[in-house]
Amino acid sequence: MATDLLNILPQLIVLSTTAIVLCLEMARLPRAALWALVVGMLTATGVAVDLLGTDTTAFSTTFRVDALSLWAVIILGPATILFALLGRSELKDSAREGTIYSLMGFSALGAMILAGSGDLMFIVLGLLIGTLAGMAMAAHPRNGPSSEGAMKYFIYGSVAGAIMLFGLTYWAGLAGTTLISGINNPDLSSYAVMFGFITLVIGIGYAASLFPVHFWIPDTFEGAPVSIAAYLSVVPKIGALFALAQVVRDLPVSLVDWPLILAVLAALSMTFGNVVALWQNNVIRLLAYSTVAQSGYYVLGVIGVGQSSLAIDSLVVFGVAYALMNTGAFAITLGEGTRLDDFKGMGKRRPWQAVGMTIFLLSLVGMPPLAGFAGKFLLFGAAIESGYSWLAVVAILNSAISLAVYMRIVVPMFFQETEDRQIKTYAPGTSFVWISTFALTIAAGIGVQWFLA
Repeated sequence: MATDLLNILPQLIVLSTTAIVLCLEMARLPRAALWALVVGMLTATGVAVDLLGTDTTAFSTTFRVDALSLWAVIILGPATILFALLGRSELKDSAREGTIYSLMGFSALGAMILAGSGDLMFIVLGLLIGTLAGMAMAAHPRNGPSSEGAMKYFIYGSVAGAIMLFGLTYWAGLAGTTLISGINNPDLSSYAVMFGFITLVIGIGYAASLFPVHFWIPDTFEGAPVSIAAYLSVVPKIGALFALAQVVRDLPVSLVDWPLILAVLAALSMTFGNVVALWQNNVIRLLAYSTVAQSGYYVLGVIGVGQSSLAIDSLVVFGVAYALMNTGAFAITLGEGTRLDDFKGMGKRRPWQAVGMTIFLLSLVGMPPLAGFAGKFLLFGAAIESGYSWLAVVAILNSAISLAVYMRIVVPMFFQETEDRQIKTYAPGTSFVWISTFALTIAAGIGVQWFLA
């Protein structure tokens, strides 16, 4: 028991931190709650870094302590801090500011549980914790758009979760255990296993914003505060896709051709997300559909699990890159405004922020030498090594489409005149977030060779 508790110490620290943050909010001390969240997440990240290289399980193999679960803490811990700072900039002195910090902690804990799932019940638990906290955050402003977005988030989540639970009962009954490793039995019925896998993908795909269970994304993001939309675009996605990678590690291709199923979903997500984003005039909705496309790219790494030596590295590197570049893009959007017209003339008005936004968007495209390029390069390599070269070609073509999408923001910044309007002032937290992510997006792209070595 003591060894198991030590192995899951990062997750226990996050749980304890979130409980402390909640208590501080109950005492109406939002600033103290923010600092408690910062200290706790940094502590959990440090412990996870110290545990890197560990490959074991805890509590009778129900939770896996490996590269995926540890890197989930290392990525999501600092990311949660950045989102909390954005939340402080946007929601400071609101009635439930501290509640948002505690919900961010709970949702991050759910994502970390997902990333280490060795049992179907941990997948269910992680999704419930993460999505319920996300629904509450999305509804925070308590106005029409936020209520509508949160309700759609809730309804889609309820339906997707119910379908997943129904399918997982077949898996558990078929294998005689809820352990994910129990499905690694070639004697099981392939049809029942396929049914269970498809329902699992529906549940996980909802959290990861994969096509076709992504329809809650644009309205939820548009109605929520920008900082919450940024959070929902990163944290649940990484946790869900790491969980999917944990599942397919034990799923025999002889039972169900899961790489082909995921490849089709990846191609549809990339294409749908990029094409629909071309028609958006609201920057938040544009970035929302962009997250659907980015999920499609991310699945390329999952397809390579067990078949490519690049798979785990690609999931980790792209996870780091995606958290940095997406957070930075949302931070500048928070500072400038949510309409495309708000970005007109930004190159003259705020040249450094314009350069930063351009870097974030080009990194999302996958331009070298930025972090997004390193992540996508490894993802494409994992897909090719797994025998899915056609999918890599689809991903490259979609990257070209995404360039057109992001140019809809870049062109007004540098080539259109600004309108006469009041210029917003960046809050200190917002400035810190975009500057730090800007520097790290460049550094991560250049330093990826050191990481791989």
